[in-house]
Amino acid sequence: MTTKTLSLTLAASLASALTLSAGQMHAQEATMEKCFGISLAGANDCAAGPGTTCAGTSTVDYQGNAWTLVATGTCTEIDLPAMADGSARMGALEELDRDLPPA
Repeated sequence: MTTKTLSLTLAASLASALTLSAGQMHAQEATMEKCFGISLAGANDCAAGPGTTCAGTSTVDYQGNAWTLVATGTCTEIDLPAMADGSARMGALEELDRDLPPA
């Protein structure tokens, strides 16, 4: 095998591996959904409201406008501690107006 043939073979193998990897990542993302109000402070995946940038920027536990990726269909089933007034706290597929940092 010549150097040129070997280089082309390696390049083709690398391209195939990258294509498969990207396909697997896309399939995994398709089975995940954003769940708002379940993250501990600093542990969100993104969208932590005004004044924040993205991942790890939530400042309040269970911040209603910060989300974390979870397996599709599990968001509202996650066990969370009750709120200070004793009412149930649940995750949601849309932003919540609870547990927001002070303005």
